Order: sequence, then structure tokens, then C-alpha cells
Amino acid sequence: MTQPPPKRIFPTSKVDARAAEHVPSIPQTESEAYKLAFQDTEFLLRDDLRPVRFQLELLKPELLLNEAKIGSTMVFYGSARIPAPDMADALIEAATNETQRAIAERLKAKSRYYEAARELARLASRSEPDDEGNRHFVVCSGGGPSIMEAANRGAFEEGRETIGLNIVLPHEQLPNPYVTPDLSFQFHYFALRKMHFLLRARAVAVFPGGYGTFDEMFELLTLIQTGKVRPLPILLFGRDFWTRVVNFDALVEEGVIAPHDLDLLRWCESAQEAWDYVCEFYQWDPSGPIQTTPTDGS
Repeated sequence: MTQPPPKRIFPTSKVDARAAEHVPSIPQTESEAYKLAFQDTEFLLRDDLRPVRFQLELLKPELLLNEAKIGSTMVFYGSARIPAPDMADALIEAATNETQRAIAERLKAKSRYYEAARELARLASRSEPDDEGNRHFVVCSGGGPSIMEAANRGAFEEGRETIGLNIVLPHEQLPNPYVTPDLSFQFHYFALRKMHFLLRARAVAVFPGGYGTFDEMFELLTLIQTGKVRPLPILLFGRDFWTRVVNFDALVEEGVIAPHDLDLLRWCESAQEAWDYVCEFYQWDPSGPIQTTPTDGS
């Protein structure tokens, strides 16, 4: 006969936390020093506890994503300012001078990437779970507006869960409404947020964007270039935009990167083109079972 598991010798932290709520009030128990360390917010916010906060921001999303059986992700980077097509004209109408109008018109021209991100997310979200129930190519974005919203929206429209990795900013940024609530995370440290973008990434789609998009894309390129991350599809949407703001060929001509470093990027203009390349990269037939390990030899 199977023996029942042995009872715990020590009480759990939850038990002691509940017990601490009913301690009689005396000078000693009213002191901040008497609080249980893991319930003492002011203590956890001390500069000396920064390594502990790093660990917590690493662990919390990791544990919850594991519990949700998120096996891999399709990551979307891109601007928070590109409007959805149905909002583009309103942006132009709101312009108060010629400079603003010119910028608004350029943003409107890029609104097609909202739909491209939305469609790519739909395609990725149709991937079926593997034999162990782990889901793959789960859409993951920064959880904000614009391109991020488009990605989460595409997955939402397919009835699939979708991840948002928000970060605390000076101006409050709420998660967009298409992020699955239980997979909506908020970060304090940019470094930990960027790590979580890549821990499960099997492909990364990069759309036109500003400093944040540049930061995320070039860090990923550096990690692959230096062998810290295995090669994976980096889908770069908007050749006209990117070649205008970054002279990739000049980097080769100046000798600061090797010619083959440009092969890390895959230029794309349509969602289907991008998704076909992802399937080709992993030698995977979307109609068949997903492979949980890459077959590209990396």
C-alpha cells in the first residue's frame, strides 16, 4: 500500500504570514524590525536588496510561464507610435504645423506594418501544442500600443494566449487589451525584461521603431554574433525605413562588422513571407507536429 507523503516539519511561509497578521500590538511587534522579511516592502526596496529584486524579476515570469506551458515564443519589437490604419488620418488631422503634418504622413505610411504584425501573429498562433502540451511560437510583445498591440491582437483573434512584458515608465503605460491577463507582466529592470524576451524566443520580428527597438534588435544581433544566443530568424520589416536610418552596408565597408553578419537579418515585407521563412529555417511543416529542437545545425 502506498504510504502518504510525510507531513512538513516546518510551517510554510504562507502559514506564518497569516499568523503574523494576528500578533498582539505591543511596541516590539509594531516596529518595522519585527516584520517578516519577505513581507517588509521597505526592506525589499533597499539598495542592498537589488540582487534579490533582480532574482525576483527573473523568477516570477519564468515560473508563471512554465506553469502556463509556454514552450517557445514569437517575439515582436517595434514602435509604440505607428498608428493602426483606421487611426492614421486622425493623426494627420491633429497636426498643427507642416512639420507635424509631414511626420504624421510618414507614420500613416508605416501603418501598414500594424496589419503585417497582426497577420504574422495570427499565423504564428495557429501552431499546435507539442506532445507534452507545451505551446510554441506564443506571441510575445512589450505589451504596449501600436506594433505591440497589433501582435497581441492577432493572437487574441485566433483565440490564443498572448504575452505582454510591460515596464514601469515615467508616463504610465497600461497593457493593451489583447494581452492575456495571467500572462501580463510588469518589470522594473530593462535588463531582466530583455532577458525574458529572448529566453523562449524561436523567432523575432522587428518592425520600424525608435530607440527601444534599436536597443532590442542590436543587442540580439550582438548576442548571436558573439555566440551567446544560437542563431534564430530575425525578421526585419521595412527595408526602406531601415536602410534610410541605418547604413548596414557602410558598417561592412568600414570594417566594423563582417559581410556575413548581414546574413543574420532576413528582410520581409509581408507576414506570409516572414512565416514561410520561419518554417523553412526550422525545416518544419506547419501542418505537422512541431519540433521542439532546431534542425538548422546551430
